[in-house]
Amino acid sequence: MWKLLFAMAAILGLASCGAEPIWAPEEAVAAARYEHPGPTSVTLFTVLSTRSGAGAHAGLLINGSQRVLFDPAGTWRHPRLPERNDVHFGVTPKMVDFYIDYHARETYDVVEQTVEVSPEVAELIMQRAMAYGAVPKANCTIALSRVLEGVPGFESLPMTWFPKRMMEGFAELPGVSTRTITDDDADENHGVLLVQAGDPRLE
Repeated sequence: MWKLLFAMAAILGLASCGAEPIWAPEEAVAAARYEHPGPTSVTLFTVLSTRSGAGAHAGLLINGSQRVLFDPAGTWRHPRLPERNDVHFGVTPKMVDFYIDYHARETYDVVEQTVEVSPEVAELIMQRAMAYGAVPKANCTIALSRVLEGVPGFESLPMTWFPKRMMEGFAELPGVSTRTITDDDADENHGVLLVQAGDPRLE
């Protein structure tokens, strides 16, 4: 019982803060569109506590006809990226770095797991994410579970509320590549959003 309560508390922690309905205008979404070179793929980001190992948040980077980030119930935003209900558009490599940097700190690591998929599968996942709607607090992983449910190649993934459980399921997918990102930034890291907004690398 205590283990379950602890796990739920972790989910309600750092990055599972709530999202609100957001709908960027079509012209902003079209202008931000970014097509990433290389194979079509899906990347799961999992934020893990360095103290307990519990999962705190999960997000999904989808590289298909364009590259978007589905960050359900996440708190990361960038002024250069239009958003529609937890889907961020125009996710360049610099923006991926910003997303990771926002979450990685002395109390949290980020695990990145990438699986190559067909263009059709990438498009299916992207369309499901775009259609999902704004995700309420503590629902990040169940939202990802529902988006990926029954998608070819992802049938083995669990239907779960827990980021670490989803990460463990991803680890069993054929061809998955994994890396863990650590950072010794202080725990009060949310000011990184202001830094990112003025980062000269954006020019």
